[in-house]
Amino acid sequence: MAVKQFKAESKRLLDLMINSIYTHREIFMRELISNASDAIDKLYYRTLSDGDTGLNRDDFCIQIIPDKENRTLTITDNGCGMTKEELENNLGTIAKSGSLNFKKENEQKEDIEIIGQFGVGFYSAFMVSEKVTVISKPYGAEQANRWESSGTTGYTMEPCEKADHGTEIILKIKPNTDDNNYDEYLDSYTIRNLVKKYSDYIRYPIKMDVEKSRLKEGSKDEYETYTENETLNSMVPIWRKNRNEITEDEYNEFYKSKFMDYVNPIKVIHSSTEGTATYNALMFIPAKAPMNFYTRDYEKGLQLYSNGVLIMDRCADLLPDYFSFVRGLVDSQDLSLNISREMLQHDRQLKIIAGRLEKKIKSELETMLENEREKYEEFFKYFGLQLKYGIYQDYGMHKDVLQDLLLFYSSSEKKLVTLKEYISRMKEEQKYIYYASGETTDKVDMLPQTEALKDKGYEILYLTDNVDEFALRMLMKYDDKEFRSVSADDLGLETEEEKKEAAKQVEENKDLLTFMKDSLDGKVKQVILSQKLKTHPVCLSTDGAISIEMEKVLNAMPTDEKVTAQRVLEINANHPVFAKLRDLYENDKDTLKEYASLLYTQALLIEGVSIDDPVAFSNQICSLMTK
Repeated sequence: MAVKQFKAESKRLLDLMINSIYTHREIFMRELISNASDAIDKLYYRTLSDGDTGLNRDDFCIQIIPDKENRTLTITDNGCGMTKEELENNLGTIAKSGSLNFKKENEQKEDIEIIGQFGVGFYSAFMVSEKVTVISKPYGAEQANRWESSGTTGYTMEPCEKADHGTEIILKIKPNTDDNNYDEYLDSYTIRNLVKKYSDYIRYPIKMDVEKSRLKEGSKDEYETYTENETLNSMVPIWRKNRNEITEDEYNEFYKSKFMDYVNPIKVIHSSTEGTATYNALMFIPAKAPMNFYTRDYEKGLQLYSNGVLIMDRCADLLPDYFSFVRGLVDSQDLSLNISREMLQHDRQLKIIAGRLEKKIKSELETMLENEREKYEEFFKYFGLQLKYGIYQDYGMHKDVLQDLLLFYSSSEKKLVTLKEYISRMKEEQKYIYYASGETTDKVDMLPQTEALKDKGYEILYLTDNVDEFALRMLMKYDDKEFRSVSADDLGLETEEEKKEAAKQVEENKDLLTFMKDSLDGKVKQVILSQKLKTHPVCLSTDGAISIEMEKVLNAMPTDEKVTAQRVLEINANHPVFAKLRDLYENDKDTLKEYASLLYTQALLIEGVSIDDPVAFSNQICSLMTK
C-alpha cells in the first residue's frame, strides 16, 4: 500500500507537536476524548436539524479500552464518523479542523459546544504512540476507512469493515525508555485519574471495563473477580447548575476535594455571565491561608475550562496578585485557544473575563465586610496583608480597588476599623488622618508622639504590619484627607499664635540645640523643641521620606545596601529635663554631652530600635547616678 506524505509544512509542525508544543504527554488523553465528544455533538445536532429523532443523547458514549498484552490503547465513539475525504482533510493536513468548520457553519444555533480542533489535538497521540490507527465510518454510510501513520514518515489510507458508525482510534503505545514510563498509559488507575483530571465534565459518559472483586455468592471469605463497564466521568459540572440547586454542603465538599483543603471555605462566589464574554465561574475564598501563601512557592490562578474540558490548571492571568488567595475555576466557550489548547492566547476575551472576576471578587468582599463583619475580620487576619501589598504594588495603580477593603486598629475604638469609618468620626477641625507605626498595638499606644493627639481626642490608626506605612504612603490621601504620621514635624495642631511662640522659644535656645546636635556626632540631623510631647521628655522623629519603621523593614531585607532615616531628636520644652539641659549648657557642657547621648538612646529604645552598645549605655547611667 502506498504511503502518502504529509505536506512539508505539516511534517515540520508534526515534529514540533510531538517534541515541543505540549509540555505534558498525558494531554493526549484529553485531546482524543474532546475530539470524540465533538464527533458525538456533531451527529446529535445534525440529526436534530435533519428532523431525525431516532437518536437520543443517552445512546451516545465514549469507550476506552487498554490492552496491556498488545500495548494498545483504543478510544472509540459512536459519533458522526468521517468519510475518506474527511480523514484525508482532517488528518492528512495538520491543523485542518473539521470541528472548527462545523461550528462556523452552525453559528446561529444554540447549545452547540464544539470543544476544539480535531487536526492538531489528534497528533498529540504521537507523543506516546509509535503508530496510530484511525478506523472511521460516517453515520448513514456503508463504507468505513482506515487511516494509519507512524509519525512524520507519512500515512496510509484504505477501505475497511466497521459495524457501526463512529470512530475508533488505536494507539500502539511506545516501549519504555530510561526517561519515560509509557506503561502507565495502559494502566486503568492512571486512565481513570486522567479522565477525572481533564475530562470529568465532558457531557457524554466515558466508559472503561474495570476489574473488580466481590464476595462469591454463598461465601463469607472467598472473593471472585468480575468486570464492570464503569463510567469514569461525572458529566455534570457543579458550576453549570443553578445556585438554588446546590446546597452549602455540596459547595463545601466540592471545594475540599477539588482544591485539597481540609476546612470549608469562608466564602463561595458562583456567577454565570452572558454577553460580551460568556462564562461560568465558581470561586472560593479559603478560611485560612495555605502554609506557603506568602512564599515564592505559591502559585496563584484559577483552573480554566473550555466547555467542561480542563485547559490550564492554574491560569494566573485570571486573577490579580492582590486577589491571589482566591481558588476556583472558570469555564468559557468564548476563549480563543492556540494549537496546543494548553497555552492560552492572551486575547481580549480573557482580559474581559479577568476584569469581571476582579469586580465580582471585590463586590463579594465588600458585601462580607458590610454584612458579615466578624467573618470578614477573620478573612482579613489571613489575607489582609495581600490586600495591603496590592496597594503598594505597581505604584499605587490599584488603590481605588482596594482602599475600602483595608482594616487598621483604632486607638479610640480599640478594634479594627475601615478608612471610611475613621473619616466618619473625624472631628470638624481635624486636618489629617493620623497614624502611628510599631511592632504591636500595645507598643504603639505607648509612643510619646501620640500624647498630643490623644489629648485632643483625635483617633489614630495603629500600623503593625511591615507593609502598612508603605501602603499609606502610596495611598497619600483618602476622601481628600491626607495621611499624617504622629512623628511628622507638623501635626496641624497649633494655632498661628502657638507657632510664633514656639519659633521664639527655638530662637532663644538655638545654641543649646546646636550644641546637643553636634555632641551626638552625626547621629541626628537636628535637635528640636517638640510641640507634640506632653508628659514625656523626649522622642525621635525623622526628616524625609524614610521613617524609623520603614528603615527597620528595609534593613531587614536580604541585601547589602542599608538605608538610614534622617533622625530628629525632639525635646519637650515643658518637661523638667529641659530646664536641667539649659542649666548644664551654662555650667557643665561635658555632662550635657552625656545627657544628650542618654536622651538619644532612650528615644531609640522607645522606638524599638536596637542600640549599638548596651554596655556603654548601662555604664553611662551608672556614672550619672554616682555624680
